[in-house]
Amino acid sequence: MAPVPAVCYFLLMVKTDRNCPVYAHQRVERALRKAIAETQARGLLPRVELPGPVIERPQGRGHGDYSSSLPLKLARPMRKSPMDIAGLIAAEMPRDEAIGRVDVARPGFINFTLSPAWIAQQVDTILDSGPSFGNVNAGAGQRVQVEFVSVNPNGPIHVGHARGAVFGSALANVMEAAGYEVEREYYVNDGGNQMALFYRSLHARYLQALGRDAELPEGGYRGGYLVDFAREIVEEEGDRFLSMPDEEAVTGLGEVGLRKMIDLIRQDLRELRVEYDVWFIEQSLYSDGLFGKVAALLEESGYLTERDGAVWFRSTLLGDEKDKVFIRSNKAPTYFASDAAYHYNKLVTRGFDRVIDIWGADHQGNVPFMKAMMTALGLSQDRLDLLLYQLVTLRRGGETVRLATRAGELVTLKELVDEVGPDACRFFFLTRSPDSQMEFDLDLAAQQSKENPVYYVQYAHARICGIQKLAGERGIDHGDGRVLLLTHEAELDLLKKMLQLPELIEAMAANLSPHYLTSYSLELATLYHRFNDSCRVVSGAPEDLPVSKARLKLVAAARAVLARCLGLMLMDAPEQM
Repeated sequence: MAPVPAVCYFLLMVKTDRNCPVYAHQRVERALRKAIAETQARGLLPRVELPGPVIERPQGRGHGDYSSSLPLKLARPMRKSPMDIAGLIAAEMPRDEAIGRVDVARPGFINFTLSPAWIAQQVDTILDSGPSFGNVNAGAGQRVQVEFVSVNPNGPIHVGHARGAVFGSALANVMEAAGYEVEREYYVNDGGNQMALFYRSLHARYLQALGRDAELPEGGYRGGYLVDFAREIVEEEGDRFLSMPDEEAVTGLGEVGLRKMIDLIRQDLRELRVEYDVWFIEQSLYSDGLFGKVAALLEESGYLTERDGAVWFRSTLLGDEKDKVFIRSNKAPTYFASDAAYHYNKLVTRGFDRVIDIWGADHQGNVPFMKAMMTALGLSQDRLDLLLYQLVTLRRGGETVRLATRAGELVTLKELVDEVGPDACRFFFLTRSPDSQMEFDLDLAAQQSKENPVYYVQYAHARICGIQKLAGERGIDHGDGRVLLLTHEAELDLLKKMLQLPELIEAMAANLSPHYLTSYSLELATLYHRFNDSCRVVSGAPEDLPVSKARLKLVAAARAVLARCLGLMLMDAPEQM
């Protein structure tokens, strides 16, 4: 697994008198800056601007828990050797109970090692934090909308959409944990040629269900779901659409079919544990008059022009290579035009501070136009993030699985969930960044073994539950456990990994990268299994009881952190396997 693309610190929480979390990396950075200021105040070092970041996590275990390469960066502006700078700063480091040792290493690093006793005390911090452990306030309550999936409601959700569904729902959870106010939204594209074709296809199936001769329109939808819809409509509505003119019948059936398709999509996504706060209907942009308002704003600003019988958006004024059709010659708005009104609705009408759109990679060409549109509407491009996800290849028995059947129907999301379960779907889709190609190994996802990463992580949680059950049966109460007895390397390594979660959440929210939850949870599970194999938790010997209680506290904290990770990924935390 690749490292998180940001400076990643151990975040060890302590409570201040205002009950606000303070992280160890902040304490180390604060102490480092204070030491630099002291050396400058005493004239030992000249005053220069400090580059950031000032601390980072070292690559090897022998270089402490944090490291600063600041002396190397300051050597030129300060006109001193990096080792001299490092030595002067280290000598002025103030005392802090979290920092156990400060070392200077060639060619000019300052390494910080946390106090093992202070680390052990953080078990109580985790337990006191409860299910909120890991939360940070990076978002400070900013309102963020995450829009994902949003495929045309003309067919069931298929495997190609599942990746965006998993990524979007996990990202929304991470953003909430990072202090943002998040709204999850599905944009229902109920207009355009594809939906018109869907409605006409449903009309043909309806006629066939009533024994009438009817041909599907050219290029019409042949999926069996339309046959099922038509039968249901006949059962529910009878033949009342037969007496209507064709266009009226198509419109009426289309409304019924749209509701049924949205219900089917909603149900399929729920199987993957994906829920939305808002289902936004595209046609409301037109019925409410917002599209006309946005078009008028763009025209007044000089960004719309008529050419070849159509209306064009003049994105070349904003540096793009070509303009884009806004309204076709038949007076029908393009998808791009609808998106312009939709994003005006998001950012202006509803006033979100930030909007995150998660699209399939086939929408790559629309990204520069959407950024240009933000500028044309007088909105900061920084308020819109457009994330693209690549396609997924399914494999079984070492062979690629055909995604389409002979009838032209794609493998649906429901079929995938039925085969491997929602937990495997979610974990596997999150193992890679969305902009990378990925293969989904169906055989591995279905395995009940340690080779399956889903099983491996969930087994760690179940293993903890088993130990807690055993302790309960033996009447061991760890409430008075003394965490300072936790001194074994496996205990401290596990705890350090647990205490990375808050900063990991902050980094994932900043980089819009929830997929690092999978690698983190695997590392956490590995360290737990190692601890469990190295340190006996429940012992029958009376003299071992104090250590058992301390370790049971650590186990309880590990369970909480594992459950939090699984919860952020919308996965089960099983008590037995």
